[in-house]
Amino acid sequence: MFEAQSGGAVRAGGPTLVALTEQGAAAAQVPQVPPVPSQVPPQGSRGAGPGGPAAAEGILRRQAMRESAARTYARSLPIVPVRARGLTIEGADGRRYLDCLSGAGTLALGHNHPVVLEAVRGVLDSGAPLHVLDLATPVKDAFTTELFACLPPALAADARIQFCGPAGTDAVEAALKLVRTATGRSGLLAFTGAYHGMTADALGASGGAPDVRVTRLPFPQDFRCPFGVGGPEGARLGARWTESLLDDPKGGVPTPAAMIVEPVQGEGGVFPAPDAWLRRMREITEARGIPLIADEVQTGVGRTGAFWGVDHAGVVPDVMVLSKAIGGSLPLAVIVYRSGLDVWAPGAHAGTFRGNQLAMAAGTATLAYVRKNRLAERAAALGERMLTALRGLASAHSCIGDVRGRGLMIGVELVDPDTGTAAQDLAAAVRQECLNRGLIVELGGRHAGVVRLLPPLTLTDEQASAVLDRLADAIPAAVARRPH
Repeated sequence: MFEAQSGGAVRAGGPTLVALTEQGAAAAQVPQVPPVPSQVPPQGSRGAGPGGPAAAEGILRRQAMRESAARTYARSLPIVPVRARGLTIEGADGRRYLDCLSGAGTLALGHNHPVVLEAVRGVLDSGAPLHVLDLATPVKDAFTTELFACLPPALAADARIQFCGPAGTDAVEAALKLVRTATGRSGLLAFTGAYHGMTADALGASGGAPDVRVTRLPFPQDFRCPFGVGGPEGARLGARWTESLLDDPKGGVPTPAAMIVEPVQGEGGVFPAPDAWLRRMREITEARGIPLIADEVQTGVGRTGAFWGVDHAGVVPDVMVLSKAIGGSLPLAVIVYRSGLDVWAPGAHAGTFRGNQLAMAAGTATLAYVRKNRLAERAAALGERMLTALRGLASAHSCIGDVRGRGLMIGVELVDPDTGTAAQDLAAAVRQECLNRGLIVELGGRHAGVVRLLPPLTLTDEQASAVLDRLADAIPAAVARRPH
């Protein structure tokens, strides 16, 4: 556990870490979140959840009997949420948890934020239709107007929007269909470690694709650089390799329909794209007439410390794929793209549930709240302080191989100290020890060895300290349980 020290510092196993609650010039510049009542529950605390432990166990047992073998989060997080507010979830057994999964990054404002609830109630109370296919409505018009106000100005000035089925993977499918229609080409450039969804073409562009139908390019990273050098030189070599493939008449890579990239690879292990490298990818694609698709499904709406992940590099893509946080916790997915690509026929991409009025209202409220309250700047400052604290923690634990991230998208890679290889079993044990202490985290990375933190952008300093406390306590507990 972290223990408070004089001067606003905290200690964990010896090294002094930067306290998240310290007051000073740097802290004063961090935008403060308008207060929403939210307590940090003590570790293992119990409330008055309905049904109690026996009812929760019955629900979990019936789920295991009835639901698909493909279920995921339910396996590693055997809880039954019944109430939630902000960072906190309460289970049916009465236990309270700090939720650093946030619906895989969907909950920019945390659970049940008042502005989201007010927006949803407003639509319900108005008598407006809840299902309208792709018809125009005042709710949709308000959402589109707010979204365009938040886009990179150079894109917003000449943009079109397509509402997709309510999942990010469908928006990826739409983006790929769009560029193939517009260019008349079929190939695609994607990156090792990528994750773009689980439908056909989205999965094909992801790192775990079972069939290779996409040209794979190296994604720059320092911890396990594919060229063995890391840093700017590793990124430069990756860009040079990309140019070589595209310009070599015998390279076997004809001009593709698009390049698709995540500004920060999330499921791949929380790897931020270097700004200079991303700008170079934009130069390479633009010079060759290749549309650049930015998959901002998880990085958008302030998550990385800028409103969009591409904003860090000042890059304006041809297509942006948006989902998760843009729906304010409800299902919504869109693509926004340059008008010159808008050559597909009516009905070329459609979906029965592309007009979710409640999600659009919740999304409008979320986008406006993040923009007006400078939550992206808040995420940048608080995220950097959390990264600093975690790097201090890493110096005390040889099993922490790397700490990386951007804004409130953070990864801690656990390794075998002797071999440096990803320690999937240890990461799973840390996740369980976190859950035992009332902290919800998930795993990512090549071998599920990265503990991922995706807290809401409304995270307070007190809550951030509590999250780090519990993680710092969980790691040595998991190490102690590991067989030697």
